[in-house]
Amino acid sequence: MQNLQWSSTVSDSASFTEAVNEASEQIIASLDGQQPDLAVVFVSSHHSTSYSSAPGAFAEALGARVLIGCSAAGVIGGGQEVERRPGIAISAAILPGVDIIPFHLNQDELPSPDAAPEEWQALLGIRPEDCPAIMLLPDPFTLRSDHLLAGLDFAYPSTVKIGGLASGGGQPGTNALFLNEKMIGTGAVGVAFTGDLAVETVVAQGCRPIGKPPMVTESELNVISRLGDKTPMEVLRDIFETATAREKRLIRRSLQIGIVMDRLAQDRREGEFLIRNVLGADEEDGTLAVGELVQEGQIVQFFIRDAQAADEDLRMMLEEYIDNLDEGDAPASALLFSCLGRGQYLYGSPDHDIGMFTEMVADIPIAGFFSNGEIGPIGDQTFLHGYTASFPLFKQRSKAAG
Repeated sequence: MQNLQWSSTVSDSASFTEAVNEASEQIIASLDGQQPDLAVVFVSSHHSTSYSSAPGAFAEALGARVLIGCSAAGVIGGGQEVERRPGIAISAAILPGVDIIPFHLNQDELPSPDAAPEEWQALLGIRPEDCPAIMLLPDPFTLRSDHLLAGLDFAYPSTVKIGGLASGGGQPGTNALFLNEKMIGTGAVGVAFTGDLAVETVVAQGCRPIGKPPMVTESELNVISRLGDKTPMEVLRDIFETATAREKRLIRRSLQIGIVMDRLAQDRREGEFLIRNVLGADEEDGTLAVGELVQEGQIVQFFIRDAQAADEDLRMMLEEYIDNLDEGDAPASALLFSCLGRGQYLYGSPDHDIGMFTEMVADIPIAGFFSNGEIGPIGDQTFLHGYTASFPLFKQRSKAAG
């Protein structure tokens, strides 16, 4: 049985042509001269004048059967997180026994949210039982990613969905999506995988819990009125009174709320909470507005976020992943979709997340980018996250099963 082969690299050359050639030569050499079945490419906004020519340049240099990618505020690869300077990153693979189906979707092509699963399946032309994973790179300005993810979850419930929102541009028309030899300015590009591939995920939302997790006893849409027998503001005051001085500063500055999405879950691990922003509070009636629809009976948990919390959360999620690995079952490769608010901006030093992954999990090929939103599962649903590091990890399904 032929094994999967992966390679990743990064170039921070200021010349786009030099960066493509340098990185591509390293990829081809690492793959023993073979042209890859898949190339995933990320191009920093410093090279924005070359977006239109980028797919053709990569196609010529790599000769990949399928190429997908997007613009990026910063790129990740070769053990580095390249921020605030030019960069391109490439992850490329030889994937025996795997079919890769590329697609492009615009908002007006998406079925309605209440459409039958068959309408979504017809969109991709793939049966759910044949599809272990879908990778998505949407443009944040021209496609509603929450609509897309909800539809794909409905139609492909057992399929892992991964990806990140294109970045580097601050307004419509300034990001770029790449698919084979085309540069596309709208919608989402993606690839669906079939065959001998397994994809696992680590989703670290960068927070740590504070206080105890109460149950929502009264709510309407995204407004929580009662937690247990108290108002949310009463619960927060209780937490604040016992908090340290540092925790009090973070409560004022970066309070988040986590929501258990699987109400049947017995084990309320931190990783199973969907983290959302606290949007506002009503001091008079004690209610709290949050960035997600909330239902009575759901368990919630308040969280705080800073560099230390993000470090501790990623370490905990990676430890949990390692603990569940069988001996000799390390992934062959990984991608990293990291929030724009992480990296040097959060930690004050470069290469934090990729360095921790390499040190704790494995020194394997890994590439990615700093995105406008990160796609990854919490429980059995897929969400668009913020402030998150989302790692898809790739394995050969036949080896993982064996």
